[in-house]
Amino acid sequence: MDKARILILGGTTEARALAASLASRADLDVVLSLAGRTADPALQPVPVRRGGFGGAEGLARYLREEAIDLLIDATHPFAARISTNASQAAAQCDVSAFALRRPAWVPVEGDEWLSVHSIAQAVAALGARPLRVFLATGRQEAHQANAAPQHHYWVRSVDPVEPPLTVPNVSYIISRGPFRLADELDMLQRHGIDVVVAKNSGGGATYGKIEAARHLGIKVIMIERTEAAGLPVAETVDAALDRIDHFVSSLMKRGV
Repeated sequence: MDKARILILGGTTEARALAASLASRADLDVVLSLAGRTADPALQPVPVRRGGFGGAEGLARYLREEAIDLLIDATHPFAARISTNASQAAAQCDVSAFALRRPAWVPVEGDEWLSVHSIAQAVAALGARPLRVFLATGRQEAHQANAAPQHHYWVRSVDPVEPPLTVPNVSYIISRGPFRLADELDMLQRHGIDVVVAKNSGGGATYGKIEAARHLGIKVIMIERTEAAGLPVAETVDAALDRIDHFVSSLMKRGV
């Protein structure tokens, strides 16, 4: 059997960890695809393709042209459009595929969460009274805070927010996770944060702010994810590796 060709749609901590686990395997040819939205992405352990594909049709064309055997959607839990495209493209090409999707966070004793389904709903839920808001939703939709200019925002993102918000009181924190609990406690206290707005991304890299809010009795407005349908899901890198081993074994048995 020739090497099994695997395309990982990445951009998450889990995608990089999976790629690192596969990088040295002689039976695999792995490519990691990044959307290119981060200006200075971290170094990756396998060859990288940058940029979009042009929707489901473009991804399907790539799968055919590159003779991909297995597609792994390890994109962010909120990248619903990419996940839908991955499911459709795999079906079009009859290519095996699964999603590597970390479980969502769940509230525990001491958490004060208000669950909403969009950033617009989260901003509206802040209310009329001016608050000091830690907006930890990334840069792409941060501009929705412009709808509630009475608040003072601290916006954290990997890259600068462009264009900047139009609200009169806004501070920007340019930083890349993982974020430690001690640092998150210090940040929330130093800025006197009243409420945290966050996406339910799951995983440990950005959970520190949720834990810190619990310790300090700060309310969290949690934007819940919309689960993408269509692909079977592995919730951990180890589970994904098991799926890959099973897939490669089945290819060998078929003599592909």
